[in-house]
Amino acid sequence: MNRYPLLDSLQSIEDFRRLPDASLDALAAELRAFMIENVSKTGGHLASSLGAVEIILAMHRVFNSPKDRFVFDVGHQAYVHKILTGRRERFSTLRQKDGISGFPKREESEHDAFNVGHASTSISAALGLARAMHLRGEGGVAVALIGDGAMTGGLALEGINDAGQANMPLIVILNDNNMSISPNVGSIQRQLTNMRMSRGYLRFKRALVRLLDTGRFGKWLSSHMETFKNRVKSFLLPNQLFEEMGFSYFGPIDGHNTQELIRVFSRAKALHGAVMIHVITQKGKGYAFAEKNPERFHGVSRFDVATGAAAAAAKKSNSEAFGEALLELAAENSSVVAVTAAMPLGTGLCPFAKRFPKRFFDVGIAEEHALTMAAGMAAGGLRPVVAIYSSFLQRAYDELLHDICLQRLPVVIAVDRAGLVGDDGETHQGVYDVAYLSTLPGMRIYSPASQQELQSMVGMALLRQEPAAIRYNRGSLMQALLSTPIAFGKWEIMRPITPVTIVATGCMVEEALHVARELDVGLVNARFIAPMDEALLETLKTQCRHVITVEDAVVSFGKSVALRLSPLPVTQIGVRDEPVPQATVAEQRAICGMTRADIAAAVKEAL
Repeated sequence: MNRYPLLDSLQSIEDFRRLPDASLDALAAELRAFMIENVSKTGGHLASSLGAVEIILAMHRVFNSPKDRFVFDVGHQAYVHKILTGRRERFSTLRQKDGISGFPKREESEHDAFNVGHASTSISAALGLARAMHLRGEGGVAVALIGDGAMTGGLALEGINDAGQANMPLIVILNDNNMSISPNVGSIQRQLTNMRMSRGYLRFKRALVRLLDTGRFGKWLSSHMETFKNRVKSFLLPNQLFEEMGFSYFGPIDGHNTQELIRVFSRAKALHGAVMIHVITQKGKGYAFAEKNPERFHGVSRFDVATGAAAAAAKKSNSEAFGEALLELAAENSSVVAVTAAMPLGTGLCPFAKRFPKRFFDVGIAEEHALTMAAGMAAGGLRPVVAIYSSFLQRAYDELLHDICLQRLPVVIAVDRAGLVGDDGETHQGVYDVAYLSTLPGMRIYSPASQQELQSMVGMALLRQEPAAIRYNRGSLMQALLSTPIAFGKWEIMRPITPVTIVATGCMVEEALHVARELDVGLVNARFIAPMDEALLETLKTQCRHVITVEDAVVSFGKSVALRLSPLPVTQIGVRDEPVPQATVAEQRAICGMTRADIAAAVKEAL
C-alpha cells in the first residue's frame, strides 16, 4: 500500500502548485507522517517543522520561489520546504555526512535564499534581499518566517525597526507557538499572548474602521480628528506593537488552516510594503508525543515512532554534571545565581530553576543581554554563572570584552557544546571560542578533561574574583578520579615527560591518553588555556625535542604553545581553518585529522 500517494505525485514545486486546493489537508497529513518516519531514524528538529506544515504549504502556494525569496529564521521549521523543493528523495540523509543539511543552505537549492542556523536573523536578511531586488530592478517579495521565541533577540527588533520605514516589499510571518526551545519568557511574549487571546480582533477592527470611516459622524472624525481616531484605535486594538513600527498587521490567524493562510498571504502580497502576519500554531502538531512534550522533540535523536522513546543515554552528560555542581555550590552560597538564554534544559539548569526559582533567570534568546545583565549582577555583588552554547556565545563578543572583561567582573561562563558538535553542522560548531576568548584581557579559560575536573572547576571559578569561561563538549567527558588536585593555572603531567610529548586539552585528553599509552610517550593535560602553565612549558622546552598539541577547536591553543616553545618543533592538531560540515563527531574528527590514528601518526613521525 502506498503510504504517500500525494507526495509521490509531486516531482517538483510546479507539481505542487498544480495540486487542487481540496488536496492540501491530505498532503499536510502525509508530510507529517513522512517527517516523523524519517526523523525517527536520523534525528532532527521535528516539533518545529510539524507545527509549520500549513504555513509552508501556503507560502509555496501564494509566493513564487525562487523569484520570491524565503528566509527561515534558524531554519528548524524548514523541512517541508526542503521536501517540496526537490529534496524529498534525499530526506533520509538529513543531517548525515554528505547528506542534506538540517537548515536551509544556498548550496543545496535555489529555493534556499539565505543560510541560517542562529535565531533572530531572518528579518534583517530578508530586508537585505528585498533591497537588493529593488536596486537590481527585479520583481518579487522577500518573506521572513520567524518564531515568536526569536523575537526576543535584539537583531530581530533592529530589523523590524529598519523595515518599518524602508518601504520595501517585505512580509514577516510570525509563527507564534509560545515556544522557542523551551517555553518563551518576557514582556514581548506577554504582548503576543494578549494579541493571541484577542480572537475577535479582526471582526472588531473591521467594525471600528467602518464606524470611523463611514457615515456622517465617522467621516467628520476621519477628516477632522485623525489623532482622536488613532488614539481610539490604539486604546482598543491589540496590534499597535507592529503597526506603530510601520507594519501592516494581519492576525492572529489559525496557522493550521491552509485556506485562511492562503487568503491572508495573498492579501499581504498585494500590499507591496512591510507586512506582519501573526500566525498561531501548535509546536509538534500531528504527533501526540511531540505535542505533549515539544521541548524534548525540538531537537531529537533517533526515537521509536510508536512510543516516542529515544535511546537512553549511556552516560551522564557534561551539562548534567555542570548542573549538579552548580546546584551544590548554590546551596552553600546564596549569592550564586544562574542565567541562561532560552536553554534551561540543554544546559542542565532545570534542577537549579526548580530548587532556586528566585535565583534563576531565563532571558530568552538574548545572549548579549544575558551577559551584560550578568555583568550588572556581578557589579552588584552577586556571583552569576551564565550557561550558553559555544556557538551562541560568539554572538556576544562585545559584551564579553566591554562589559565583563574591561571591568574585571567575576562572571563565570559555562561554555557548553564547545568543540565539534556533530549533525547540526557548520553553524553550530563550538570551535571558535578559544581563539576569541584567549584575546580578552583578564579572561581565564578552564578546560576540563573529565567530569570530575569540570565540577571542581565550577567551584574554583566561583571562588576567584575574575572573569572565567569553562568550556566542555557535547556528550560526556571521561570519568577519572583527580589523581592530581587542581591548582589554578597549573597543568597535570599524566605520563612522564619524554623527548616526544603530547600536550592535550579538554575532551582530546582522553584520545591522547590511548595514544600515549600505546606508544609510551609523555602526556600533559592542559587544564587551563589561560593562564598557561609557564613553568611546565619551560620544562618541556628543556626536556623535549618535539611536542604535539591536541585541541578540539580551531588551532589556537597549539599556536600559543608553539610560540612559547620556539624554536622547538610543535605539531599542532586541531580543527582546520575551514567550516566543518555535518557528520557524526567521530566523522568530523576524521575530516579534521584529529582521530587517535592521526595523533599516533604525528607521534610516530616525531619519533
